[in-house]
Amino acid sequence: MSETLKRQATVLGTIVALMWIAFFATIVTHGALLSLGIIPRSLIGLRGILFAPFLHGSFAHLLANSIPFAIMGWLVMLRDPRHFVSVTASAMLGSGLLAWTLGAPGSIHVGASGVVFGYLGFLLLSGWYARSAASILISVVVAFLFGGLVFGVFPGQVGISWQAHLGGFIGGVLAARSYRVVPLAQTT
Repeated sequence: MSETLKRQATVLGTIVALMWIAFFATIVTHGALLSLGIIPRSLIGLRGILFAPFLHGSFAHLLANSIPFAIMGWLVMLRDPRHFVSVTASAMLGSGLLAWTLGAPGSIHVGASGVVFGYLGFLLLSGWYARSAASILISVVVAFLFGGLVFGVFPGQVGISWQAHLGGFIGGVLAARSYRVVPLAQTT
């Protein structure tokens, strides 16, 4: 196993392990940690932008986020490992701010799905913006494997934060745009 692959596996494995540790801590505290999630339009609820991706309300919720987080996080690293932290931060910020702004009063938003949707937005659009063969290939593979997730940015199922999904997706698209290839200016 190459050093780069080991580093990538360590980073992703550590983040996913933190999600699982937080889940078990949530069980032990009888759900008390969930109050650290995003609480819409509450000043204290802004801390959830940092904590919400690590908190999950059920085993199914955690599992549904862990697998796509690891796969798409690895694809972000595969595209360019230097972008992982900024893409993750952009997804967390976009997800958290939109959930905080548009979330239902009295709700608490938790889960890593906003970050997953950020990775999705980044990976789908990075081929368009970067215009490299490798980025285009990754975009096509992600569209084929995960393209159906895009519908999760629309209001639908009760208890699922479409606001966090949409915000994360927008954050990922903005991150992809920030790494775009700018054409050389023509000289006259």
